[in-house]
Amino acid sequence: MTKPARIIDLGTRDYAEAWRVQQELVAARQRDEVADTLVLVEHPHVLTLGRGARRDNLLASGDMQVFEVERGGDVTYHGPGQLCGYPILYLREDERDVHLYLRHLEEALILTLAEFGIEAGRRPGLTGVWVGPHKLASIGVAVRRWVTLHGFALNVCTDLERFSSINPCGLPASLMGSMTRVLGRPVTVAEARAPLLRHLAVVLDRCWTEEEPLGDRSSPLPKE
Repeated sequence: MTKPARIIDLGTRDYAEAWRVQQELVAARQRDEVADTLVLVEHPHVLTLGRGARRDNLLASGDMQVFEVERGGDVTYHGPGQLCGYPILYLREDERDVHLYLRHLEEALILTLAEFGIEAGRRPGLTGVWVGPHKLASIGVAVRRWVTLHGFALNVCTDLERFSSINPCGLPASLMGSMTRVLGRPVTVAEARAPLLRHLAVVLDRCWTEEEPLGDRSSPLPKE
């Protein structure tokens, strides 16, 4: 049976604040005080290191803050023109396979790109979504008492030069791509949003209800 869930769109938000929102939502979801939630956000330029990160993959942070977080994976970049989604989901008993959950996120991204005429796929042994030799989406998650956090980052119209500060996920920065670069025309985050939500709903078996934008409210937890 499809589960009700909600979307909270943070707009453009500092990574530290979006991370705090995730932590609070995870705790509330574990107590069954809120529904499953998908947090959407764009970040100012920032670097994050996952549990498997190697410090030598952080080449030069420059003007970017660096956060060590609990998601899986290595170092990655987030910034404007990149659509980030952080599902805060309580995994039901029949969903408790983290590898399958990762494949579901990949599938939603692949189907979204297909709507733009972009033929994307997977690479054996690597998490994420690829178009030929280029990686368009990165995925890194964590699970606490079967509640998920962190998620995916889809490069829509991202400044790919920013990846040169790192070896993204341990790979050469030159392998990173974006929807705009693949199509050879501008694509906006707003254009990618609706099809991505539609495909996530199907593969995750959730029915989204959209909350009002949070704006600058101090609490990330809208009243039920």
